[in-house]
Amino acid sequence: MRILFLSQRVPYPPNRGDKITTWKLIERMRRRHEVVVVALSHDEADAQGARDLEAMGIETHAFPINTKVKKLTSLPLLLTSKPMTLGVFGSTELQACVDRLAPSCDLAYAYSSSMAAFLEPHHHFPRVMHFAELDSDKWRQYAERSRWPASWVYGHEHRTLLEYERRIAHAFADNVLCTPLEQDVFESAIPGPHSMVLRNGVDLEYYQPRPELAEERHLVFTGVMDYLPNIDGCTHFVQDVLPLVRAKYPDTRFTIVGSKPTSEVQALGEVEGIEVTGFVDDTRDWIGRACLSVAPLRIARGIQNKVLEALAMGLPVVGTTSATQGVEGRPGRDYLLANTAREQADAICGLFADPAELSAQGTRGREFVERSYDWDKVLEPLDALLERLVPGSR
Repeated sequence: MRILFLSQRVPYPPNRGDKITTWKLIERMRRRHEVVVVALSHDEADAQGARDLEAMGIETHAFPINTKVKKLTSLPLLLTSKPMTLGVFGSTELQACVDRLAPSCDLAYAYSSSMAAFLEPHHHFPRVMHFAELDSDKWRQYAERSRWPASWVYGHEHRTLLEYERRIAHAFADNVLCTPLEQDVFESAIPGPHSMVLRNGVDLEYYQPRPELAEERHLVFTGVMDYLPNIDGCTHFVQDVLPLVRAKYPDTRFTIVGSKPTSEVQALGEVEGIEVTGFVDDTRDWIGRACLSVAPLRIARGIQNKVLEALAMGLPVVGTTSATQGVEGRPGRDYLLANTAREQADAICGLFADPAELSAQGTRGREFVERSYDWDKVLEPLDALLERLVPGSR
């Protein structure tokens, strides 16, 4: 069959969470089907990614977007019932492209709710909404952790986006979530429409343990560093957790690895023993140098790729409930669960004090992702979904 795949970012190269997932979905679909990609291009790296996809033989249509400008021009939507999300990620050029391509396709697959808007006018073929997580619920969490007027803005986006998500969920043929927990949130907020779980995975061949590189008392965090949950988590860790660890182990180092660090994140790098890398060519080089990965997120949903990647590389992970709730493992065996600053510090210091357990924890984490998060295994339900919606297509 011919699949029209809509993505909020060009799904290549797979160097951040959403791009990893969208690229793996496309890779899987291409085994049996033709995929046409329509996406927004946020920068020159996205533009190059679109050219790379074309070179691989994947028909790709990418449309430039400046989200900073679009956020400003979308502010009047706060006085309406339309979510700002649809204003920020709206594009007349992209809509025209979808309108032109849709009649020649057998199925449409939208990754992120903002992309589903471009498919609303088209009812002639099955449409799949891949939420991964409910964006409206993310805005609710933002509102709860923010002061006015930001709390009001986030609250407005939560309410208006939820109404839009309900409309889409009922109109589309199926709805995809990334964990059973996300499915529970979806079914509670939007009862009625059919939904299914399609978990994220991790590339076990790419992310291999590198114990020979590990440095004592070296902690690492990975993630795109202009993303509010990552900024909040790292700031909290540096201010509230790291001092407790350094009270026992003064030589503890912390590296924040990820592109687009904000000025707030860059300021953390001015603290002795903390490094903010910015964009790196290969995160494995930095994960491998650490002996332990931290995931101190206080705002999060879905599966955190940072957790899976660290586990795949044999690093113990100390994470909050928010960061690990999408990872269907057993706390204490597969990773360490710690929420308060004191709990996180105690978990880290406990592993520092017991090198044998530090090593064993890393081994158990690697074995866990090998059992549960190999991409080939987790994407098997995708084949059945496509076959169910367009029977007989190969």
